[in-house]
Formats: sequence, C-alpha cells, structure tokens
Amino acid sequence: MSPCLPLLALAALVAGLTGVPQPGAVTMPAMPSPAASDIVDHVAASALGTYWTPERMERALPIDLLSTVRQVEVATAGILPAAVASPVPSPSPSPAPSPSPDAASAGPRRVRQAGLARRPGMPQARTSGSKWNAGGAVTSTTGRVFLTMDGVDFVCSASAVRSANKDVVVTAGHCVKNGSGSWAENWTFVPGYRAGQRPYGAYTARRMFVAGPWARGGNDDYDLGMVAVTTANGRHLGDAVGGQEIGFNARRGLRTYGFGFPADPPYNGEHLLYCAGVVRADPQGQTRDQGLRCDLTAGASGGPWLTGFDPATGRGTLTSVSSFKYSNDHRTMYGPYFGAAARDLFQAAQRA
Repeated sequence: MSPCLPLLALAALVAGLTGVPQPGAVTMPAMPSPAASDIVDHVAASALGTYWTPERMERALPIDLLSTVRQVEVATAGILPAAVASPVPSPSPSPAPSPSPDAASAGPRRVRQAGLARRPGMPQARTSGSKWNAGGAVTSTTGRVFLTMDGVDFVCSASAVRSANKDVVVTAGHCVKNGSGSWAENWTFVPGYRAGQRPYGAYTARRMFVAGPWARGGNDDYDLGMVAVTTANGRHLGDAVGGQEIGFNARRGLRTYGFGFPADPPYNGEHLLYCAGVVRADPQGQTRDQGLRCDLTAGASGGPWLTGFDPATGRGTLTSVSSFKYSNDHRTMYGPYFGAAARDLFQAAQRA
C-alpha cells in the first residue's frame, strides 16, 4: 500500500494558508509506471464445484475486512509523515475491521467501501448510489466474485471484458491478492448474479495477474487484478455474456458509471447498484486515482467503472474499478487510472 500522510492536518494547513484547492488544481504525485515485464502472475488451483454452496456464498464477507490500518505519526512542529502499512485480515464477520489502539489519532486512512445508502431510482447521469433496473449488457457482464483469502471467504465485484481468449475478468487487485500477502483461493466469478442466481454459470480462475507494485507493497495506484477463467459448461465467458470494451490512457475527468454489488448494510449484495458522475483527481494527493461520488459499501470492490456509457444498451468502456475510500470521506470512491501498467496486465491475461 502507498504510505499515507496525516491528511486532516495537511488539509487544515493548506486551507489555512491558501484556501481549499479545487480538484483540477491538485498536482498529481510522480508515479513511475512499472516496466512492461513488471507483472506478477499466479497459476490458480481450480475451485471445487461443490465449494460455493448457497449457504457459503451467503456467509462470505465483504473484502474490506482485509483493508490495511495505517499508522501515521504527526510531528508536533510540522506535518512530516511516518506511515507504515500493516495488513489486518480479520476472520470476524463484523461489518468493519477493528481499529488499532492508535487509530483514533492516526488521521485518515484508506478503507474499502464504507458508506451510506442513497435511494434507488432509474438510470441517472448523476447518482451516488441507486439500484440498476434498466437491463442491458452491464447486467450480464458485471458479476460477483467469491474467493477465499487466508482461510476466510470473501466477496467482491468484477466485470467480463472483450479479450482474444474470451476469458478475461477485471477486478480490484485486493480481490485477487492481498498486497504482498496471499493469493486468493477458490476464486469464482458469477456473471449476471442476482439474488443468489447464476444465470450464466460460474467461472473459476486458472491464472491471475497483478502489477508488481501491488504484489510487492499494495500500492493503491495499481490496485487492479485481471483473471483468466476456465470455461463453464463448455463455454467461454465471452461466448456466454460477451464483455465490455476496455480502454487505456483515457482523458481524465470523464463522466463515469460505476457498478457493483455492495454487501455491507444497508445493502445485502444481492442486487446490482450503480453510481454516476464526473470523476475528479484525488484531492488528498496520495494517489493518481480518480474519485467518484459513490455511497456503495463493501462488496462493491472491483466493480467496473465505465466511460462513454450508454444506459440504453448497458455498454461502455471499462477504464477503472472500485478500489478504496478515505476514512474522512466515505462518500467518494476511488479507482486506479488505467495506463500502461493496466494495458500490460490485459495483454498478459488475454494471452493466457
């Protein structure tokens, strides 16, 4: 994970000296792209067809229980960061990870999908959380991911994309590998999931791909995972549901629709929800990610962000995925920018 600054103190200082900066005025930190070969892949053991029973799927926990607690020391005479990330996986079914003893004074940290509900509605160009009732391709290409990490069952969201091998699923890196920790096991994608139903079958992982900066240190700029899945009932995923287009190096600040299956209250993970609006740069300056006003909760991690989206057809171009929220702003979801590293991951996954 990227180290965090003591963001509340920093924001207060900046506001006091210069006023609150506009999102477009944020200077993005220099983040070198990994080399094309900086890809870490993993041959996955196929999940047993009998593993994900309806009862086990219902008990699976939202992936944010694996989120990292960030310790931040604030110097009394200034704002000098000293942050160390330490993974805190929790086998407890509680709705949120327990804070560390120092969490109350640690300042903002990144968390996976905490938020509040918004009323459902029909497709809108701007919403921070509504049920998707309009149908279209997005209802079949988007699905839930069920996985096991360090012996605990979790859920995420993901999307099928068009690829040469017709087998590629795009999700968040933390839905595939716990940063520098474990790879996911029993990884299974259920496209078109709705209220426990598997209308297109279930597709298990055969190979997983993440960028080196995510695998080595959980760098949020690279919180992206791509998975080549097996066939189900003799059919490739692309033949069963098609796939969204995937794009790279898109212009920033585009109108975006984000989809997922939030599972923390007030949601239950059984329905596809969406957010829509114009994405903006990370005002905390900690990542190169873009933020979308979005109240979706845990379980939406890895859900697709689509630009150029047509609500009538349910098609767009996948340019990011739901990744994290800051602890002092539960209403904004952040997603990694799909640049050269994402392109290289996709090329590797579609060749698998």
